Formats: sequence, structure tokens, C-alpha cells
Amino acid sequence: MNAVIPLGAAPVRSIVEERAPRAPVIGRIRPGIKVLTSAARQNEQAVRLYEQLVAAGESFEKIGDEIERRCKIRNALAPRNVPYFTCRRADFTNPDVADEILRLYGEDRGDGLKLYRFPVVFAFNDWMANIPNEMATWGTTGRKFFSEYGVDGTRFCKQYAKPERDARAQRAQRNFGPRSIILREDNAIPDGVCNPQGCPQYQARQCNLSARFIFAIPEIKGLGLMELPTNSIYVLQKAYSAMQTVALARGKLTGTRFWISKREFEITRINEQGEPVRQMQMLTVLDADIDISALLDGAEDQPPALAAASEAATLLEGATNVYPLTAATEPAGAPNDGPLEGMALVPETGEGSGGQTGEFHEAETLEEKRERMTDLLSRLGLSAEDRQPNFRVFAHATYGRGWAQRPADVDGMNARLEAALENRDALDREIETAVREAKPN
Repeated sequence: MNAVIPLGAAPVRSIVEERAPRAPVIGRIRPGIKVLTSAARQNEQAVRLYEQLVAAGESFEKIGDEIERRCKIRNALAPRNVPYFTCRRADFTNPDVADEILRLYGEDRGDGLKLYRFPVVFAFNDWMANIPNEMATWGTTGRKFFSEYGVDGTRFCKQYAKPERDARAQRAQRNFGPRSIILREDNAIPDGVCNPQGCPQYQARQCNLSARFIFAIPEIKGLGLMELPTNSIYVLQKAYSAMQTVALARGKLTGTRFWISKREFEITRINEQGEPVRQMQMLTVLDADIDISALLDGAEDQPPALAAASEAATLLEGATNVYPLTAATEPAGAPNDGPLEGMALVPETGEGSGGQTGEFHEAETLEEKRERMTDLLSRLGLSAEDRQPNFRVFAHATYGRGWAQRPADVDGMNARLEAALENRDALDREIETAVREAKPN
């Protein structure tokens, strides 16, 4: 009988298997559009060319290149935030996929068929695999500098090493495998640590957060995933919180149908003069088809609290650690995928804002209260698999059935958890008492 070798334990058999596998991406959905600048609109040929290529479904990169080639106008396009997402044939390896997405999920609200809201399913249970991100400076040939975290959580600034020269051949040595990555060590960053405050690229708005959501769209066929780029720190913060909430409730991210849409919020940003300016902005929102409150409560139809907690705990697992990133502005050399817009319920930087941080002035919603609770549970270690059942018993015994649906009770729980950050022993004793009293005699 042949032995079964676990996945990942088999010996490497090919040069291809030496490298970490990457999910193939077959298309890109963009968070906004690009329009002609005021200067480019003065050129009639550029206007006609723009309208023709947009109608033909060409990518904005090709439209910009064609306008530059034919009209001799550089940087003719500027990003603009709109209530819908851009889904163009030229952005997919199989152009028919774009048409199918619009056919299934597009809406005509009086301005033609547009993609206002669509479902997504993530392929990985690790949120970082679903949203790879970094601080990066882009040039014409790709990344120049980029961030990576060390094992101790330090964010380092790195770059590709220059290939060594072959003295005999009088040329650079051929590189075998991936390009070598080294710490950036120059006058600006002497110790290799990513420090935006002292980084000339960040201060010159050449370095920015570079991230992309990678997902599948239900009912869309193709051997690969799709992506949605973003450069907003608020996007990652809210998406991380949403994913951790789902992971806490279900124990995994795969199999949950999320929905991506846009909503308009009033935000306050800081302009170039350091003054607050209020404006309306369309922000992308990530929702999920899941009843978080029922799962957090242990389900209404479960009779004993302990039994409900034990059964529901099999659906849960601990949260993943995340290192915070520093907000940045639009990189000058990066591929421009649209306005500074992101997947978040809190506001973020907008076009022309100077990359300053926005503020959100509406009251905290129940969803946001639960997201804050998820973060507190993770920080206290209560999202660990062996501690989740006891926490459910404690919550049920303290606030009763349906507590997670009542904002006042969620606030009360958050207050207890925040206090436990300073005194964990008191909360541990309360949980132990609740579990002991819930056990049948």
C-alpha cells in the first residue's frame, strides 16, 4: 500500500514547487473611474478619443497611453470617485467575464448598466492572504522600496538587491530564482526600519499603502480569482475587523458570502493648510451574509447556556494577530487605480485631500460596537478556541438571551472587557463563576 503524504510535506520535485504558490488573478474590478483633466478637455481630439475608448471598454491605462501617443498630452486622466465600481472587459483575461458580472449583478439606475453592489467569497482563512498589503514606493519598473515585518513586529523598509556583475562576462550575473531582497540602508533610512516621519519618499507622497482584496465572485466561472485595489488604511482596519468578526462567529472566512457596495458619508479631512474641511464622499462598504448576533448569543433555540456554548464553540477559532500600518498618501509612481477611496465604514482620504486623515462624526453603530468587542476579545485571549465556550456562558448568564442584539448590553460587555485590559484576573474569576454555576448539579 502506498503511503499518503500530507499536503505540503511532499519533497520538492520541480523548480516551480520551490516557490510559494500564488493564487492566479484573472481580472480586476476598480473602485472608481478616470476622467480627462481640465487641460486635456480643451483638446477636441483627446475628448473624442476618450469617449471612443471608454465606450469600447478599454482599460484606463490604454486610454491614457493612446491619448499621450496621439495627442501628445501626458497625464491626461485624473481619478474620480463615483457611486459604482468599474468592471471593464480590458481588465480581464477573458473579457466575457466582465460582461457576465454586469449581467448578473449590474443595475441600471438611469445611467446605463453599472456595478453598484456585488457578492464576493474569500478563498483563504488567513485575512492577510485575502488582503495582501504593504507600504511601497513605485517606479516605472515596479517597486523601488517596500515594507516587510520582522518576527518581532518591527516594520522594515526593504528593496531588491542589485545583481552582482560578472567580471569575466562584463555584465550582471544571471539571477536564479526570485530577486534577492535586502534591507534599505541609506542616509534617509540608515537602520532599515520603516519610519514614515523621516522617509523622504513618504513625505514627498511617493510612498503609500498598497493593498488589494483578492476574492471570487459567485456564479462567475474561471480558473482564478479577482482583485480590487485600494490604498486606504481605513479600508484595511475595517475589513480586518469585519473578517475577524466572521472568523470568531464561524471559525473560518471561507464559505461566507460578503457583499461589496458603496455609501455616501460626510467626512472631515485636513487640507494642505492644516484646516478641517467637511465634504461628502462615497466609501466602499463590506457586509456579510451572516447573523452575527445569533451566533454570539449561542442561538435562541438552545436551552441550557452551557450546551449552547459548547456546541457553538466548534464553529469558532482564535483571531489572527495584525500589525498596524501607518496611513499614507497616493504614491506618485504607483499604478493609479482610481481615487483615494476604500472599503470602510469610516471615512478616508479623498481626491485632493493631501492624504490627510479623515474623521467620522456619526454615532457608533451596533455593528461597530461588535467589531470593537471582537478586537477586545482577541487582545484578552478570549477568542482562543479553549476559552470561547466559557465566554459565551459568562455573556449569556450576565446579560441574558439576545444580548448581542441590544446596543446597551454590547456597550456593557465592551466596558467590562476594556476594564479587563488592566485587571484580567477579575474578569477570569467572573467567567469561572458563571461556568461553575451553569453546570448541572
